[in-house]
Amino acid sequence: MNSNLFISKWQKNKKKLANNHVYHELDEHASCGVGLIASIKGVNSRNIVDMGVEALKCLFHRGAVDADGKTGDGAGIHLNIPNEFFIEQIQRTGHNPNDKPFAVGMVFLPRTDFAAQEKSRIIVESEILKEGLKIYGWRHVPINTKVIGEKAKITRPEIEQILIENDTYEDKNIFDTKLYIIRKRIEKIIRRVNIKDFYICSLSSQTIIYKGMFLAEQLANFYPDILDKRFISKFALYHQRYSTNTFPTWSLAQPFRIIAHNGEINTLKGNKNWMSAHEPRLSHKNFGDSINDLKPIIDQDASDSAALDSAIELLVNSERSLPMAKLITIPEAWAHRGDFSKKLKNLYAYANAVMEPWDGPAALCGIYKNWAIAGMDRNGLRPLRYTLTDDYLVVGSETGMVDIEESKIIKKGRVGPGQMIGVNFGESKFYQDEEIKLLLSSAKPFESWTKKITHLDKMVQSVDEEFRDIDSSDLRKRMASFGWSIEDIELILQPMIIDQKEATGSMGDDTPLAVLSENYRGLHHFFRQNFSQVTNPPIDSLREKVVMSLRTKIGNLS
Repeated sequence: MNSNLFISKWQKNKKKLANNHVYHELDEHASCGVGLIASIKGVNSRNIVDMGVEALKCLFHRGAVDADGKTGDGAGIHLNIPNEFFIEQIQRTGHNPNDKPFAVGMVFLPRTDFAAQEKSRIIVESEILKEGLKIYGWRHVPINTKVIGEKAKITRPEIEQILIENDTYEDKNIFDTKLYIIRKRIEKIIRRVNIKDFYICSLSSQTIIYKGMFLAEQLANFYPDILDKRFISKFALYHQRYSTNTFPTWSLAQPFRIIAHNGEINTLKGNKNWMSAHEPRLSHKNFGDSINDLKPIIDQDASDSAALDSAIELLVNSERSLPMAKLITIPEAWAHRGDFSKKLKNLYAYANAVMEPWDGPAALCGIYKNWAIAGMDRNGLRPLRYTLTDDYLVVGSETGMVDIEESKIIKKGRVGPGQMIGVNFGESKFYQDEEIKLLLSSAKPFESWTKKITHLDKMVQSVDEEFRDIDSSDLRKRMASFGWSIEDIELILQPMIIDQKEATGSMGDDTPLAVLSENYRGLHHFFRQNFSQVTNPPIDSLREKVVMSLRTKIGNLS
């Protein structure tokens, strides 16, 4: 259906519903839209690409639109590399591809600074050649700039694809891990020489990403490649962005290299710092001496979604499956779940000991190797609904994104808090949440691994008796030594002791930060809580005990 006709029909329906008092525009809330279509049998088809493009158009209302009516926060689609299409592009460079996997890099280059543009190409080519690979050539990606807005045009990068020859690697997965290392090296050099507006959307022998700062409905019109009938895929991962934490840019449009994410990461600052703390101990046989080329794992200027993608990308390139990477980064609430098996709790204990969780809200879809997954954070504060047929899994922020005959539908449902569903292309099988968790929890001896964990609360004895024996004069000395004031006693301690309630107040806090204060301040005063600037309801460990825990950890499993 023509996108303008679709919008017109939707507007007419809105008026009709409003007259019936069913719909009101004030009840409509915009946020990112994410979705995934996957072939259960793992078969590449044109139909999946068409469905992905049409489904993305249905998410147009979830993205922001600039005043020009054409510039959006960003949209994109992640697909398999169509071999027949790109073999023709390689032949146009005057080469005939060999029988080993080739790779395609989708690259954003500086458009107005020609010196930086040429320098970027040199850096990309030199790092590829250093790894013993060869280059067929560069391809200017056909684009239609008439469909995008003025702001998108002004900031538009030069969009090119680099076609890479491989004489070494038979296995695409091993080849892609090498390409991951090469890409990280390129990004590191680009940062060091301070080239702006450079970004590699994808560099892979298996998948490719087309994205940009436009509206969802403009994707296929902007990139005519996608309309080519030879563009076939066994999956389509798509995203319409509504930027909340960062300004819209071409590079921050989604999908990213592994996932597409709807929501915010509320623990972003902590997650970035924790990852930096892990970096000195990182090692894996897949990376060998190249491990330092991967650092920093997370770019400090990355958006929350891009940072999460970088963490997951590291895990999957370290031979963890995509479902396992999701479970480690965004685990389900498990500590207070009496209905979980011991095996599953051991799996979560292990995951918690490997990496600190990334707290949502998060609805995400992802693709890597044989897995296509969709999962939720522990609170489930973002919608993610799915439809299953014999041939396809369709999952996304909306239901009805793809027209499917009711007679062909096996199952409909929603991905609940902490849950995950997926398709394994190698097995031609759809996995429910409990099946994935059973598969993961039975894969390794997690119980023996987590025996190393020491629970400090079991080692520390109660100190209640010590406080009962303190006389009043000694108590006053102790309070003074810890910096307690009369205000602390009257406004904080008194309501807690007498009313058994948390102290609340509406006065502003004009106390200087501890680091700037001329008076003595206890060590704990140097730490200050950062609150997420998003619209999610505040929660605490008492009211939300099932999804929250005050338990923390010191160190990780070695």
